[in-house]
Amino acid sequence: MRNLPTLVVACVAAALIVPSAATKAQDMTRYLDMSSPDMTTAEFTRAEVEALAKAATADQPADFSARRLNGLDLSGLDLTGALFTAAKLNGTSLRDASLAGARFDQAWMIKADLSGADLAGTSLFQAQMMDVRADGANLSGSRLTADLSRASLKGANLSGADLSADMKNQSMGMMRAVLNSANLTGADLSGANLSRVAAEFAKFRDARLTGANMMQLEAAGADFQGADVTGANIMGMDVKSARLVGWMGEDKAMGGDMLKHANEAFRK
Repeated sequence: MRNLPTLVVACVAAALIVPSAATKAQDMTRYLDMSSPDMTTAEFTRAEVEALAKAATADQPADFSARRLNGLDLSGLDLTGALFTAAKLNGTSLRDASLAGARFDQAWMIKADLSGADLAGTSLFQAQMMDVRADGANLSGSRLTADLSRASLKGANLSGADLSADMKNQSMGMMRAVLNSANLTGADLSGANLSRVAAEFAKFRDARLTGANMMQLEAAGADFQGADVTGANIMGMDVKSARLVGWMGEDKAMGGDMLKHANEAFRK
């Protein structure tokens, strides 16, 4: 490469070193040290977070954007409308917290506990929520293009939530919810938008999916036993090796005869 112009050499080197935007969008942890202080420590105490939340107003919500709140016990706090954009909340407990209308865009919430929390109407765009526990949480009406791989969402309320692919941001890779290997047993996803969501090997047992948009849902290997898809749009949904035993409402769903790999799904 000695004989190439300097600018060309620099461009080639950059291409070799810097991963593509699409790759980074798919795996944000690949090039980070998840054991670093930035990902494991907090710069506030629970008391300080609570004081800031109590001083917040509708016009000036509590702002924790880009701050470190890793590992804190913030369970039960009223953090309605708070800003957590790009904040670090890895391993943080927000059990039973009031978080309606909060913003968690690009936040790090790996292994956080959101069980029973009220997250209605929240924005969770490109949030990293792998291994999160959110059993019984209220995520109704939320914008949830987050990575929820291996998350536990048993009995959660995701009615009217939008998990679909953001087709306006394709330059950054497909921004959509990732539910691969997530547990949504008994969850309410009625009216939710799951179009083009990645949900391979996810559990939707006994889930309510009535009226949901599941068009081109990537559900290979997923478990839909006892799930109700009445009135749902299931056109182009990939059900290769999926368990459709006892799922209800296929005859009243849209595009049921257009399922992808339908002959490879388990129905008995």
